[in-house]
Amino acid sequence: MSVAAANTPNEYILSLTSEQIDQDQKIGIKAIRLFLQSKTSYDVLPVSYRLVVLDTSLLVKKSLTILLQNNIVSAPLWNSKTSRFDGLLTSSDFVNVIQYYFQNPDKYELVDQLTLDGLRDIERAIGAQPIETISIHPFKSLYEACVNMLQSRARRVPLIDEDEKTHREIVVSVLTQYRILKFVALNCKETKMLLKPIKHLPGLGEAKPIATCTMNTRVIDIIHLLAEKSVSSVPVVDDQGKLINVYEVVDILGLVKGGNFNELDLTIGDALLRRPEDFEGVHTCTFNDRLSTIMDTIRKSRLHRLFVVDDECKLVSVITLSDILHYILFGEDLSD
Repeated sequence: MSVAAANTPNEYILSLTSEQIDQDQKIGIKAIRLFLQSKTSYDVLPVSYRLVVLDTSLLVKKSLTILLQNNIVSAPLWNSKTSRFDGLLTSSDFVNVIQYYFQNPDKYELVDQLTLDGLRDIERAIGAQPIETISIHPFKSLYEACVNMLQSRARRVPLIDEDEKTHREIVVSVLTQYRILKFVALNCKETKMLLKPIKHLPGLGEAKPIATCTMNTRVIDIIHLLAEKSVSSVPVVDDQGKLINVYEVVDILGLVKGGNFNELDLTIGDALLRRPEDFEGVHTCTFNDRLSTIMDTIRKSRLHRLFVVDDECKLVSVITLSDILHYILFGEDLSD
């Protein structure tokens, strides 16, 4: 007498006991950690890729245009005077610039003259954290790169090599959380073993207080919120707390390109009408979803966060790529 195998993934999951799912989860996480330890940061890089490096003498206004034209939100800085890597420019630095000129309207006429090496003065003036300078050698293990990345406010880490003859630094690339997690999703079949519901995963399964906005919130108020909470996006909800959209730092950058700060009094509703048509959309999940499903989504789609909603589509939490990476590295006790 033969027993029919489960015909669908859901049927297979239902056939497993909670103990089997828990054991598979640990086996999967252990395999992924070993995979990260066996690979270097260089292994993640595609055969062909584009790298934008900005000289610190470049005007901030022009650097913003370059980032938007290349559809990126960060770039390594290069100091041509010292011939060395000088930190990582991110969207947060532009938020600092907006904050500064909003607080000092009498200096607004100087915005067109501001260069990237002047960002340090802006940060000191408004009490913001300085430009991130963490980096790692491309042949260090991918696991070590992940640890450095989680310690970085920028949530990404530049890969810096050195010329053997001149000892001059070489900017190789910038490693992002999305690139690492996609690399894992593509190359680790053990991600299919991560079947525990998110609600049972430390760091992922708890409801979090989330700063939100409505369609009537002004863009300038969102800018203050992004700086205060050190986040890169704010979910947009309706009167019942249901998630309807998200407003991101990159939306703000597109709004102020060319040095136009006059659009910051727009409501989010009006600002969203100016969003490019290639917006990637809002990714959601529930606490009953599994990390295996999320990793499959990362493999197929570009995402930076998932908003957790309940059965009525009300916002209850957010899961960032940092949360996922932290769980994979440290969130599961494998001692037994």
